[in-house]
Amino acid sequence: MPAPRKYPAELRERAVRLVFETREESGEKRGAIGKVATQLGLNPEMLRNWVNQAEIDQGRRTGLTTDERRRMRELEKENRELRRANEILKSAAIFMWNRRLCGLDCSA
Repeated sequence: MPAPRKYPAELRERAVRLVFETREESGEKRGAIGKVATQLGLNPEMLRNWVNQAEIDQGRRTGLTTDERRRMRELEKENRELRRANEILKSAAIFMWNRRLCGLDCSA
């Protein structure tokens, strides 16, 4: 289960929306994130990451979308589990092979 988020999704969406609105009003990209972060009491770097991800999700910027990142994490987790299961099966096969080679009683 993922760790609980420190900030609710509503705050995140509102902050990103405010950055976009501030950029539109001022006509400049610079300074909007710092201004909104200060107003909302957020870390500017965190808000910058939120804005960057929102731009990716909207197709304004290249990169992995939120859904693609989630799917990638799921596939990586599944891959780890399958590798682990494969190692267990290999160990079991070697164990069984060794038992067959020396008979059922290999106490030597």
